[in-house]
Amino acid sequence: MKPIKLLLMAVVTILSVTVYAQESANKNKDSKQETEKAKYSCSMHPEVTGDKPGKCSKCGMALTLSVKEKMKHDAKKQYCCPMHPDVKGNKHDRCSKCGMELKEKSNKDDKTYSCPMHPDVTSDKPGKCSKCGMALTPSAKEKMKHEAMKMYTCPMHTDVKSDKPGNCSKCGMKLKEKEENHSEHKH
Repeated sequence: MKPIKLLLMAVVTILSVTVYAQESANKNKDSKQETEKAKYSCSMHPEVTGDKPGKCSKCGMALTLSVKEKMKHDAKKQYCCPMHPDVKGNKHDRCSKCGMELKEKSNKDDKTYSCPMHPDVTSDKPGKCSKCGMALTPSAKEKMKHEAMKMYTCPMHTDVKSDKPGNCSKCGMKLKEKEENHSEHKH
């Protein structure tokens, strides 16, 4: 009888340890997945996390990017030549046209107009360069935005509209780019 009790106790002990180990592994797996999903955390309360910017529920501080997300962000940084914005590369690369060191491209560069001769002269709207008087040119993003907003219409059938050049589906005439008429929008 004693050997059976000892055997039974050994089996129960082994089962208990196995179940505990599996539960621990699952908890670690779940917390690792939660950590991987969390992009933002509180610097004072690291257990407070979120997948978007916000405030800490405990102290009200702003949630900041996690170390992993900062590394991802840094890896995505773009570098371009100050004199040749079309030349892009990595942090320590040099311009293939002039040999200048590439500088970090900021997000504000995507929204600005700049002088082709003086890239340091920028504006958030069209205008002229303060150094040479040349027209400021839009950034690539600004050009794309303008292209996306173009509308083409038929001179004979104003109800025929398209977002790209082509011919009128009714008469075959070439569609003309419609100039934005701001006076139409006033009431």
